[in-house]
Amino acid sequence: MGVNKGYIRTDLASESVMNTEETVSSGVKFRRKNRNGFDFQYMDIKTERASELTGKSKGLYITAEIGRVWLMGDEEKRLAEEAVAEDIRSFMPKASSVLTVGLGNRDITADALGPKTVDGLLVTRHIKEYKPDIFEKIGQREMSALCPGVVGQTGIETFELIEGAVKRVCPDLVIVIDALAARSVDRLATTVQISDTGIAPGSGIGNKRRRIDRESLGVPVLAVGVPTVVDSATLVYDALGRAGIEETSEELERVLENSRSFFVSLKESDVAVSESARLLANAINYAFRS
Repeated sequence: MGVNKGYIRTDLASESVMNTEETVSSGVKFRRKNRNGFDFQYMDIKTERASELTGKSKGLYITAEIGRVWLMGDEEKRLAEEAVAEDIRSFMPKASSVLTVGLGNRDITADALGPKTVDGLLVTRHIKEYKPDIFEKIGQREMSALCPGVVGQTGIETFELIEGAVKRVCPDLVIVIDALAARSVDRLATTVQISDTGIAPGSGIGNKRRRIDRESLGVPVLAVGVPTVVDSATLVYDALGRAGIEETSEELERVLENSRSFFVSLKESDVAVSESARLLANAINYAFRS
């Protein structure tokens, strides 16, 4: 089964780019690492040819296989948070000020990852400004945060709000948190993707907005996400592949291409998203301790 189908939607680089001789020769480098018992996959797209072949922007994509964090004990959660924090820190270890943006609609469970992550952050910019003596004792770098909501709530494009905050706050690094779409249900709330290529909000569900990246904002942008939904047409196609059905009929192709698809989330979506957000928030807090 090929993956170049219009109805196959995924934000995960690990699901859309395979480690083949063709991709490697074009300029994609793959490696794996185990950290604190968790598997980390690194995919570095280095050339324009590789970018065109894979359909992904040039840059580094990290996929962390964390597992069901909502079923973990406290010690396992701590190890996962520290493992993710190490990779977040590695992108810009000397950043003295960080703006974290939580994308998404807080009122929709599967889309609330960004706002819930921001809820758990230790924001310190105001303390540094008004109580510098206390800031020095906190042991945390300058951190600010923003939840811009969605355009249907505010009437303002997400990018415009972020751009305004960046111009005012002047951070060394922007971290953008967003819920992602996956191809496989096994990825839901079990995988963390980290990338230095930025993000186009809503791209995984076919509602692409203006891209948020270094080129558009003028500062480094780190995109961090966890998949929370699978497109129904993608789910059907993937299930057929698991059943060994390599070819789909023209009739089924038309149905998958033209049907009014919907999105599937976990039955434990509320606790899964909340615990995933807590993991990301703690990882970011760990990453930028001074």
